[in-house]
Amino acid sequence: MDKSVGNLIKNWQRHNISGFYFDKKEEAKAKILEIIPQPASIGISGSRTLDELDIVKLLESRGNKIFNQYKSGLSREENLELRRQGVLADYYLASANALSLEGELVFFSAFGNRIAGVSYARNTIVVCGINKITKNLEEAIKRARVYVTPLNCQRLDWNTPCAKDRICRKEICLFPDSRRMCCQILIIEAEVTPDRLKVILVGEDLGF
Repeated sequence: MDKSVGNLIKNWQRHNISGFYFDKKEEAKAKILEIIPQPASIGISGSRTLDELDIVKLLESRGNKIFNQYKSGLSREENLELRRQGVLADYYLASANALSLEGELVFFSAFGNRIAGVSYARNTIVVCGINKITKNLEEAIKRARVYVTPLNCQRLDWNTPCAKDRICRKEICLFPDSRRMCCQILIIEAEVTPDRLKVILVGEDLGF
């Protein structure tokens, strides 16, 4: 483990955040399956990282109840209700848009369920690849807004200026002309409840 990564894990611990590091994503998946008991219900946020881990299917296949707003055929009302229920689940799974070496975690959100789940679910697990590490909070926010959000807008075919050329133009990304994705920002510096928030860092590039 790189010294800077080791220091990051220590920074999380000093801020009441449980940090774990694994070289490979298969080891991270095994840790998630170990942490989450089989009967538990699980809420999820949209995440390229979770998709690459294929962890949602694994949890579903072993019998965990997943509040999955991404199932096909759902109405808008059903989708939003599953997002609300997911926040109240036993566990909430997500990935951050960026991490700082000082320990901050940055999340951008459109609907707010991701922010609610990460910040207030009974148990939250955040999984990130080392590609999301930045040197400080300012760079983490910049990464989330300027790099990650345009890629997600393109991936999900959202009508935003950045979806066309990957250049953030927040001053013109306004309703009703655009379907803005970066509506809410969550910055986690610390956690007051012991063992509620766990961050699993993987020594591979995962997600955007």
